Amino acid sequence: MEALEGVRMLPEQFLKRMQELLGTEYAAFVEAMEKERHQALRLNPLKIGAEGISAARRFGGADTGRAAVFAHLTKVPWAADGYYYEATDQPGKHPFHEAGLYYIQEPSAMVPAELLGVQPGERVLDLCAAPGGKSTQIAAGLGGRGLLFCNEIHPARARILSENIERMGIGNACVTNETPERLAERFEGFFDRILVDAPCSGEGMFRKNEAACGEWSLENIKLCAQRQDAILDCGARMLRPGGRLVYSTCTFAPEENEGSICRFLKRHEDFALLPVDKERLGLKGCDGRPGFAAEPAAGLEETVRIWPHKIDGEGHFAAVLWRKGNLPGDRNGGEAPGGIRERAAEELTEFCRSQLRLPVSSHGGEGIYAGIGMAVGMEETVRAAWFGENLYLVAADLPTLKGLKVLRPGLQLGTFKKKRFEPSHALALALAPGYAAHVWNLEAGSRETAAYLRGETFPAGGEKGWYLICVEGFGLGWGKLAGGVMKNHYPIGLRRKC
Repeated sequence: MEALEGVRMLPEQFLKRMQELLGTEYAAFVEAMEKERHQALRLNPLKIGAEGISAARRFGGADTGRAAVFAHLTKVPWAADGYYYEATDQPGKHPFHEAGLYYIQEPSAMVPAELLGVQPGERVLDLCAAPGGKSTQIAAGLGGRGLLFCNEIHPARARILSENIERMGIGNACVTNETPERLAERFEGFFDRILVDAPCSGEGMFRKNEAACGEWSLENIKLCAQRQDAILDCGARMLRPGGRLVYSTCTFAPEENEGSICRFLKRHEDFALLPVDKERLGLKGCDGRPGFAAEPAAGLEETVRIWPHKIDGEGHFAAVLWRKGNLPGDRNGGEAPGGIRERAAEELTEFCRSQLRLPVSSHGGEGIYAGIGMAVGMEETVRAAWFGENLYLVAADLPTLKGLKVLRPGLQLGTFKKKRFEPSHALALALAPGYAAHVWNLEAGSRETAAYLRGETFPAGGEKGWYLICVEGFGLGWGKLAGGVMKNHYPIGLRRKC
C-alpha cells in the first residue's frame, strides 16, 4: 500500500479520508500523529500494603514519598488513579509491576471504563476484555463487591486476560473464553452494566502500533462494522432494563463509531444515548460528530471522540447507552461451579489457623471463607467452589457456569496435595500482608528481590511455615521456610530469565 512520507508511513487512503473528515483540523491532526505517544499507568486501589494502605493511596497524589519508578507521575484527568509517566521510568521492568501495584495502560483507553460508572455490588460484564486493562479498571470501581464477568473469544488472549486479573489481585472476577452469542443465550437480562470494547480497525492506535498500518483497508473497516453490530446486539440482550452499556473502539472510522451507534439505535428502540460531562473529565471538544453519520441519531453529539490533537492520548470513541426502564430489585444468582465439596476441610482449616490471621473464626465451616474474603478485599458474601482440582473463592452472585469455557471462576485459594493445603500465587497477590502469619519483606531494588523473581532460594531465619514474600510491604508471592532456607514458590512460568 502506498503511503505518504513524513507522516509515519500512514496509508495514503487513510490520510485522504481523514482530511475529508477533519477539514481545517487536519493539519493539527497530522502534526499530533508525528509526535511520540503518551504513556500511562493506573495505580491499583485493590492492592493493600503492610500498613493497610493501598498502592493507589500510597503512591498517588503528592510527590512526597513516591518510589523512584513513580518520580515523574502526572495525573490523567479522566481516570481515577490514572497517571502519565515518562518512557525512562520503565515501570514494566519494576518488581512493583509483578506485585500488581499498577496496570500499564494507554491513557485514552481509560475513558470507557470510567464512563461505565460502576458501583460496588453490581453485576458487570466486559464482553471483549483482553488483555485486561479495562477489566481491572472496572474491578477497582467495584471495590471487591459484586460480580465482574470478563470474556475474551480468542483463547491465547483469554489466558493473558486471566493472568492480568490474577496479577492485580482481583477476587470477584470470572474469566471466560466464549463467543458473545453463547453468553447472550445464557445470561439474558443478567447484567447491570456492560462494556463492549469492540474489535475494530485500530486507526487510533497507529502511533502505538505502526504494524497496524499495513493491515488497514476500507474492506476491513466494513467487516469490523458488521462484527460490531453483532456483538452489540448480544450485549443488549444481556443488559437489564435501566442498565448502562458503554460501546467503545480505538478507531477514527465513522462506520465503526457514529455509524455503529446509529444502526444500533435503529434496531433497539428501547435504548437511548446518555450525556457525558466532558468538561469535568477533561475531554472538552471531544464531541461525537453527527455529520459523520448518514442518518444521525438523536443525541449523537453526546458520544465521545478522542483525538490526539485535542488531548494527550491516542484515538478513541465511546458512547454511553441506557436501556429504558428501571433495574429490578430481584437478585437470583445460581449454583457455584461444581458446588462445595467438604474434601480436605481439615487441611484448609489447619492452614488458615497456622498460616493466616483471619478477622473471623477459622474453625471450619463458612467462617473460613468469610474470613479469607475479608482478607482479600471481597467484602460481600462469598462462597467456596471447586473448579477442577483447585479451590476458589467466588462472588456470591456467580451464576451456574456449567458448559462454559471458564479459565477462572474467581480467586484461586490453592490446591490439596498429600493431605496438605498449598496456597496459590493468586492468594499471595490478593492477600493484605496484615492477614499473613509470616511476612518476609524485600526492597524493590535489592539483589534478593531479583533473585526471588528468578526463582532462587535464600537463607532465612525464623519460624518454619509459609511466608508471604513482600516487596516494600506489598505481596509478591509465597516462600516456605524450613531448615534455615526459604524455598521459592514463585511460579515457574513467571520467573525472570536474568
